[in-house]
Parts: sequence; structure tokens; C-alpha cells
Amino acid sequence: MTHHFSDDVDRRRFLAATGALGAAGIAGCMGGDDGDGDAEGSIGQIGSGRAGRGAPGGTPIAEMPDLEGELTVYSGRGEFLVGELVEYIDDQYDGFDLTVRYGGSTDLVNQIANEGDGSPADVFYSVNAGSLGALADEGRTQALPSEITDMIRSEFRTEQWIGTSGRARTVPYNTEEFSEGDLPDDVMAYPEEFAGTLGWAPSYGSCQAFVTAMRLIEGEEATLDWLESVVESGISSYPDEFAACQAIADGEIDAAFTNHYYIQRVLDGNPDASIGTAFTSGDAGAVFNVAGAAVIDTASDATLAQNFVRHLLSAEAQDYFARTTFEYPLIPDVEPIGDLPSIDELDVPDIDLTQLSDLEPTIDLMREAGVEV
Repeated sequence: MTHHFSDDVDRRRFLAATGALGAAGIAGCMGGDDGDGDAEGSIGQIGSGRAGRGAPGGTPIAEMPDLEGELTVYSGRGEFLVGELVEYIDDQYDGFDLTVRYGGSTDLVNQIANEGDGSPADVFYSVNAGSLGALADEGRTQALPSEITDMIRSEFRTEQWIGTSGRARTVPYNTEEFSEGDLPDDVMAYPEEFAGTLGWAPSYGSCQAFVTAMRLIEGEEATLDWLESVVESGISSYPDEFAACQAIADGEIDAAFTNHYYIQRVLDGNPDASIGTAFTSGDAGAVFNVAGAAVIDTASDATLAQNFVRHLLSAEAQDYFARTTFEYPLIPDVEPIGDLPSIDELDVPDIDLTQLSDLEPTIDLMREAGVEV
């Protein structure tokens, strides 16, 4: 049985009431550390594919170790985004008693640290690599076995934590005005070439992580110059990155800086929307970040905790991330949804993803440039 500690809202009743809202309704629920928020899905669909999509590849849950015993997960990913998947895993095992506590990833890291050796948490499920790295730096995680870490590429895991799904920074653009070949592959070129027609969500965690990546790659002086040029270009600000993508589809702006899955969510609601996905090369505009999980150092049953993390890399879970949250699956046998390049085809910059949580100097730099955050 899954126990949930969050708002006093009946999740099943809420999902039933909101299930017909579609992508436009989803946008209003985006929040948290990086915009992790609501998404539609159905437990009955997990592992069964989506229209026009075959059964997922990878290792199915049936071939993974059984889960038995009591486990507590602290989840920095929202219940309305991953709750159905977590419940689906729980329902596979009669002898498995799962408790999930939802909250912000940063808040949960602090909570685990403050709880010390008495923390009830066995697994930490994070929206981003930065929080996973912060918890590992506190010495509050334990090494994962190689049979788990070897399931995904080395860039997206360490000995202490492992990515479970990914998101690429992209440049969504208006397909009625441009083709993909018209767009620069250098993110630094956009303020000049798209003056007056750009959009972003500067108060959004994902956007601030993007600017943090630029600060790490280009240096503070070059990043400040870029931010000032963005402000001078007359860039339009939106409350979140879904809204920025919707503005492109509505013809308000020509391009923006967002995570890739917001484009797919717009297209899921309107397949004919005039929005496409472009990528820059090897710079901050091409960062690939991950959500992931770690086993807490004081986990009461480390083997059970490790096996739960392994279930997040199962064929069913990876397919769920692809078709329900529109993220990139991290195991090679499951493809992303939409007309997207594979991870291998992306020109991703070589940076330490855990450093993307160092937002304070980034926000200071943004404010110095005149950005309202």
C-alpha cells in the first residue's frame, strides 16, 4: 500500500476532475525546483505503449528482483507527475509497503540532512542532478551496485546516484516563419539575430539552471554581456516555459529558450501547432540534465532501496517517462516521443550537472543585467 504525505487532496478525485484539461491545463500546475509538474497519464497504459508505439524495450519489471518489505521514498518530483508510476510499481507486489513523501527537491535534501541518522527516508528521488549531488556531498548517500549504474551512460550517474530520465535544453521556434536550418547553432547569437522576437521564463528554475550553465562554460563576464543583450533585445518574459512555447504556437514570438518537453506538450494538445525544436551545439543552450535517485546512507534495507531504484529504469518506467512526461528515457532501448534526436546525436557540453544547482550567483548576475527574477 502506498502512503502519501503531501497536500490534503484526494489525488484520484483530482485526476478524474482534471484529466480532460489537456496540455493547456497542465501548464497551470508547473512549479517546483525546475518546473516539474502535472502531466496526464493512466496506470492502465503503463508498459502497454501509446498509439502508434510498440511495447517498450529494456528490462521489464517481471524480470527484476521482487520488492518486499517497507520502504520510504522522499520524492522531489511532483505526485501528479510520477505518482501513477510509483503506485503502479507498488501494486505489482503484495508484500511491498511503500510510503512516499512529496516536496521540493532542495527542501527534502535539507530535511534528510536535518533528520540525521534518524531519517525515515530510504530513497531520495530528485527532479535534478544538483540536489542529488548536494545530498551526496553531505555524505548522506551510499554507493549503488554496478549492475544498476551500468544500465545508463556514465555522464548521467555517479557511484552515489543515478539518472532516471532526462531533459534537453532547446530552442523552440515558429515553423511558419523559420526552418530549423535558419536558426543559429550558437546560443550566444540569439539576442542579436532574434531581437524583439524572443521569449523566456527567467524566474523559472530551468531557465536559471541554463544561465548557470552559461556562467560555468562562458564565464561571468561573457554571461553578463549576453544577459544585457537579451534585455536590450526586448525579450518577452513568461511565467513558465510551457507558456513561452505556447506563445510561439500562437504567433506572439518566433523563438525561446526552454526544455524540450514543453514543446512536446504543446504538440500533444495540438499536433498542428506551428512549433518546432532546434538545438544548439556544445554550449549552455544544449545542456542535458537528469532527474534521478539515490539510496540514503541510513536506509533500513539497502537492497530493497536499490531494487526500487532499479525499477525506475525498467522498461515500463522508461516508457512512462517518454510518453507521459515527454522526457528522454535514459536506457538505450526506449526512444523519446516526438521528432527528436537520440541522446547520442545531441552535442551536449561537458559540465558537472551537480553544479547547476548553484543558482545564487546566477540570480545576482541576472539582476545586475536588469532581468526581473
